[in-house]
Amino acid sequence: MAEPSTPETPAAAAPQAVQAEAAPPELAKPKIKVKKHTQRACDEKDEKGKFCFGHLKRWYDYPKEIEALIGAKAEIYRCEFCRTLYKPDKSTSPHSYTLRY
Repeated sequence: MAEPSTPETPAAAAPQAVQAEAAPPELAKPKIKVKKHTQRACDEKDEKGKFCFGHLKRWYDYPKEIEALIGAKAEIYRCEFCRTLYKPDKSTSPHSYTLRY
């Protein structure tokens, strides 16, 4: 006669699942490039060698981890597809506070 199998209780498996969800995933360090003078599209290549060509959008409310990398209140742009970060070229004037009367 076969012994009855004991079903695994969900309460026993729950603490392991809670611990796995509680640990935040490690964020990969984003790639930071310098934006060319009139550049509006991303020029990052993927693993196949094709260009991304995503639109570069001004990123105002970036998280604290990004602020630690690039500095506080920096002018930063981010590709809408591959999420590559772009700093403006230092030889150009910043776009922040350019209109002053």
